[in-house]
Order: sequence, then C-alpha cells, then structure tokens
Amino acid sequence: MLNLEQVRLDTPGCLDRVFLDSAGSSLPPQPVLTTVIDHLRREAEVGGYVAARERAADLTAVRVSLARLLGAEPGNIALSDSATRAWTDFAGSIALGPGDRILISAVEYAGNAITALHRARTAGASVEVIPSDPTGRVDLDALERMLDERVRLVSLVHVPTNGGLINPVREVVDLVHRHGALVLLDACQSVGQIPIDFAALGVDALSATGRKWLRGPRGTGFLCLREESTRSLMPAALDLHGAEWVAPDSYRPAADATRFELWECDVAARLGLGAAADYLLNIGIETAATAITERADALRAGLTALPGVTVRDLGAERSGIVSFTIDGVDPFFIQDRLADSKVVVTVSGRSSTLIDMSARGLDAIVRASPHYFTSAEDLADFLAAVANLT
Repeated sequence: MLNLEQVRLDTPGCLDRVFLDSAGSSLPPQPVLTTVIDHLRREAEVGGYVAARERAADLTAVRVSLARLLGAEPGNIALSDSATRAWTDFAGSIALGPGDRILISAVEYAGNAITALHRARTAGASVEVIPSDPTGRVDLDALERMLDERVRLVSLVHVPTNGGLINPVREVVDLVHRHGALVLLDACQSVGQIPIDFAALGVDALSATGRKWLRGPRGTGFLCLREESTRSLMPAALDLHGAEWVAPDSYRPAADATRFELWECDVAARLGLGAAADYLLNIGIETAATAITERADALRAGLTALPGVTVRDLGAERSGIVSFTIDGVDPFFIQDRLADSKVVVTVSGRSSTLIDMSARGLDAIVRASPHYFTSAEDLADFLAAVANLT
C-alpha cells in the first residue's frame, strides 16, 4: 500500500502547490536531491575524477536498478543524457539506403519525427505514417498492409505526449519482426508510471528519460537494447568508453549496451537517476501505477462533469496523462490562470505531435499529469480552479 503521507513529505515541492506536470518534469523525491547535491559537493572537495572513482560501484548499480525496473539485464542498459539522445543514437545506428522505409506512428513525438525525416532525407529513404484506429491506437491491420522487406525501422510511441492513450506493443512487434524490421519503443512517458517487462514486449530497443515519471534529474536518460540489437548494431559515435583502442589501427567495441555510451557524463545526475529508480522500486511499480491510474481517472471524471470542458484523451486503455480544453479559452491562458492558483499544468502544442493534433483539428491542449504523490485534496483544488475558468 502506498504511504501517501511519507511520499509527500519526501516531496516538499508538492506541499504548497498542486503539481500536475509529471509528464513534463516531475518533482524529485528528497533522496534524489540529496544524492545529486552530495556528489556535487564531493566533486568540489576532491575533483570530479576522484569523486567518480569513489562512486564507481554506485554508478554500476544504476544500470542494475534500471534493469530491475524494466525486467531486463544490466548489460542491456546504456545510460544517456536524455530520451531524445537515446532514441537518436539507436535510430542512427541502423543502416539506411535508397528505397528503405521508416514507419512512424500517428502520435509520433516531434523530436523522433525530425530525426527520422533527417536520416531518410540524407539516405534517400522515406518516412511513412501508420494510421490510427478509431480508438486512436496504432491500426494493426493498416500496419500489416504497410510492412514489406524495405521497412527497416518502426518507431512506436508507447504513450504520446499529448494525451492518455496507451499503444499496443507486443502486437506491433510480432507483425514487424515477421518482416525482419526493428521496433524502437519511445517509452519516455511510460517508464515510471506503467509496469514494463522489456523481455516480454520483445522490442529491439526502448528509450526513456529520468525527469518525468521516474522523478529523476534532468539531463538523464537511457536506452535498453535487446542482446541481438547490441551485437548487430554500431552507434554512429564511439569513444574510449564505448570501445577499447587495441592497436594503432583497430579498436574493440564494448560487448554490451555500453557501446552506446560516451565517457563524459554528469556523474551526479546519473547517481540521482539511480536513486530515483531505487525509490520507485521501494514503492513498487504496481503500487505506483495503480495510484497514478486512480488519480487520472478521477481527473477525467471530474473534468467531464464541468460545463464547457472537453477531455481530449484517446485510447481504450489510458495512462496518467489527462488532456483537455475549455470552450473558447486559450490553453495557455488556462495554464497561466491555474498557475495563479498554485496549480501547475502544462500545454502541449500542435507542433509536438503534428500529425495527430492536425488530424483532430487541435492547436493546443492543456495537459494535467498527476503522480502517486498527488492527494485527493490536490485533485479537488484543481477541479475547483478549472471550474472557475468555465
């Protein structure tokens, strides 16, 4: 059972405001903050190299904790500075040539889409959009019709940035693998709020961030790769961390996912990421997921009951992201007025998920994302503040 009082005490930032932006950048718990600050202080005392050597075992343990959280092996994990970097590193490791195809979902995030378009343009390949079904999820029948031997990569967004939809994963993987293509799962909005079993999902790689539902520091992310992907793919950039210089004219790449890492990194932030993973493991991902779902469902029900408010979430199964609009009221105005009431939400604009938002005729939506530290009183205060705007 979730100890709400304790997690709120561990999260002082939620005590004097209603914080509903964990889909953007969540509030780190006190152990994460302490871990990061303590290491920065140690670097100031003895220098970055000595401080890092002192924490070598703890840095190794970060991969162990993330692997436990994902149902993976530590050797599957490559640490990065963001989900975008992780996604780009994997996509950039796939050889593309004229006539090759990349398939993206209709809820693709702008960062992924731009990278895919850039790679396709330079290689003479193409980027095509998989249609959505009436519920908003990836249309599996349409995907099956699109697949052929020219498809090299299918990008699947697990949970889009602009709403509560959860896409099917295993079903997509099974279809794609029949044609020999790879599946890259953008789990930026799912890791930390939805239980993930990496082995069971079967994706070739998964990219995620630390700053959202994991409640880790900004500037952290990671890539989780299947062993087959690690053996067959080479990152576009290698250095003395991802490979060993064994002769004047040769090098040996790391045998595991660390070949996708670079030597220089923010050690304090990575230690904080490990602390965030450990904090969630201590709570239990199932416990956290249940609490997030309950709070999101309560918000949707409360918003639906308000005149002039439209909940914009799609999907048969939904996540902790709640999106909505108010008739005739600009979403940025809503964000600012809620901030005046010490309610923190954010706005997702059309350019972030261009295909989906354009298809639905939306320029922007308000996004509220409660975490397990959100209280019933917080939810009531939020709904009251929105009601005042209607």
